[in-house]
Amino acid sequence: MTPLEALQEEITGCRACPRLVAWREEVAQVKRRAFLDWNYWGRAVPGFGDPRARLLIVGLAPAAHGANRTGRFFTGDRSGDFLMAGLYRAGFANQPLSQHQGDGLKLLGAYITAAARCAPPENKPQPDELARCAPFIDRELALLPTRVFLALGAIAWNATLTVLARTGVVFPKPRPVFAHGAELALPGGRTLVGCYHVSQQNTQTGLLTPAMFDAVMVRIRSLLEAGPT
Repeated sequence: MTPLEALQEEITGCRACPRLVAWREEVAQVKRRAFLDWNYWGRAVPGFGDPRARLLIVGLAPAAHGANRTGRFFTGDRSGDFLMAGLYRAGFANQPLSQHQGDGLKLLGAYITAAARCAPPENKPQPDELARCAPFIDRELALLPTRVFLALGAIAWNATLTVLARTGVVFPKPRPVFAHGAELALPGGRTLVGCYHVSQQNTQTGLLTPAMFDAVMVRIRSLLEAGPT
């Protein structure tokens, strides 16, 4: 077992936040009518992707009936449909669909993680819960050759800034704020890029369109190609 695989296994067994453990397990028992025949994951969700990834995609938290059901981020819901189709168009995934863990999906040069690892009520993890999850993303960062961080939404942007600050990166005050398409140059030739979250609230209202997402991915590809391997 590699260190990254061992970390994924450790995350899966985490029960550090009583509120989140109770909620994720309740959702896994009650289920949604459309998924009554599913055996929900109902545990903390580990990151997944290419262990050689130079692109680290940071989301918010597992969806209650998405990753909390399937055990894989952005899998089995509309957010995942949007994200994976975009990653496929950009060459970071081998297929445009992410339906379940045995569907053959492979990320190519990308790894997906999140600020929180358990589905939170109302999709809102509390500050203390995010703090307990923080060491997981710290350790992922230490194991991955990341050159570009893609933050999906403001919470992921701020979580990434906090992770980087713990590694010694010093930011101007006030800290750089999130915006769609925002870029922040980091030490070592790395870059943080912001993108609206791929939630249905954003994609179905037109706040985030496929063309907008594609533009962000084109920029990320250019950053990766311009930097050292």
